[in-house]
Amino acid sequence: MKVAIYVRVSRTDQVLENQINPLKDYCYRMGYDYEIFQEKESTRKTRPVQWELYNRLLRKEFDGLVIYKFDRWARSTKELIEHMENLTEKKVMVYSLTENIDLSTSMGKAMLTIISAFAQLERDIIRERTLAGLDRARAQGKKLGRPKGKFTSKDVPLGVVREYLGKGYDIREMAKIMETSKYRIEKAIKKIKGSKSEGVLKD
Repeated sequence: MKVAIYVRVSRTDQVLENQINPLKDYCYRMGYDYEIFQEKESTRKTRPVQWELYNRLLRKEFDGLVIYKFDRWARSTKELIEHMENLTEKKVMVYSLTENIDLSTSMGKAMLTIISAFAQLERDIIRERTLAGLDRARAQGKKLGRPKGKFTSKDVPLGVVREYLGKGYDIREMAKIMETSKYRIEKAIKKIKGSKSEGVLKD
């Protein structure tokens, strides 16, 4: 069985060997052949090694993926769930050493279901906060041109956008969920970066 070992550090003072050595030991004990993929100083938007490996796994170039922790693979629950579900559908074994979770087993699949449930809970909470932001906009006297619960292109609560950013959503996804333009989301993100104050983006 040939597996891919993926390791990632996000700071220069972190040592990849702290992840590589125990993962190599695990593969040795299991009798796996392995290839190591290393990602250094990655950010949410730039993880080329992970993306290349993910596509190779989907093409079944490896039988499995071995990682140190799930958070080494994905920066958000949304991304983790999407990738893990796609890999398990392709019959790719995924094992996290620290959590001791093998997604090819019944227990591992149950854990993925639990993680998915928490991800849905997070989305529901964000949705509630989105609606609360809309209510605040109405309380400020703004006239909204869409049905209740949806944002016009002129009403983008910065707190909600910040929440989505923290969960790993991209601009396109936020624009779709909030039913506004990508331009408005981009403008809100620039405003968030330039100021820490909460509010509603206005023309």
